[in-house]
Amino acid sequence: MSEMEGKICLITGSNSGIGKATALGLAKKGATVVMACRNRERGEKALNEIKRKSGNDKIFLMIVDLSSQNSIHQFAKNFKKKFSRLHVLINNAGVHLFKREETVDGFEMNFAVNYLAPFLLTNLLLDTIKESTPARIINVSSRYHIYATLDFDDLQSKKSYRFSYRTGADAYCKSKLALTIFTYELAKRLDGTGVTVNCLCPGVVRTNLIKEKPPLPIRVLSNLFIHQKTSEEGAETSIYLASSPDVEGVTGKFFIDKKEVPRYQKCYDKRVAQHLWKISEKLTGLK
Repeated sequence: MSEMEGKICLITGSNSGIGKATALGLAKKGATVVMACRNRERGEKALNEIKRKSGNDKIFLMIVDLSSQNSIHQFAKNFKKKFSRLHVLINNAGVHLFKREETVDGFEMNFAVNYLAPFLLTNLLLDTIKESTPARIINVSSRYHIYATLDFDDLQSKKSYRFSYRTGADAYCKSKLALTIFTYELAKRLDGTGVTVNCLCPGVVRTNLIKEKPPLPIRVLSNLFIHQKTSEEGAETSIYLASSPDVEGVTGKFFIDKKEVPRYQKCYDKRVAQHLWKISEKLTGLK
């Protein structure tokens, strides 16, 4: 219980699935865990369960709707009022929609929740994170980002929102590519500050990430040929990156099953990374 004692860890989407398992794992290590959830009822139920299973009372629930930038701004303000430090930020929450939907801000839902929300939230909390060094930022991405290409003329997938039998929804893969590029760019910008930034793929996990049933052929192939992890197995790499001394000082890397893997070549393009950053600032209103 003393391994993460005194460390404040913020985890988005922590009332279920990988996020909940991550919160429980870090709570068992003695961390102060802040659960950022959209639904208060489900959040409180998960919080009570985590307290009971971990024996750790330093668990807190804060409400945020990551599809709303106003909600993210308010959440960041509330967090700073309550906590003066943030040692670990895990951008875990995500969605995978097969039909195109827009947020209240008019952005495509996959792109908004999976990428713009982590970009905005991380930047809003960055001053607090820097004051908490050594600190870690962890983004839950997907290995499927390698199948995507960023079309800067169609980031909101208005022109093309198709389903691919090989990769899943194009918009989902594109959002994870953007998140991965953001990880590497932020790691470079924070080099030497004591803040590390890494991303990971948890694998195929049995969670409620996908809100609707995929087409029958995809369900059959997945059940036959793809090993589906439990939420606890899917959370292992997040917990490792948040707590292990083995990755102290390691930054700008991609991990699968607690091991560093080579980066996708498209993520090396500096011009793409800088252009994406500028567009993201514009879309989120950051300066």
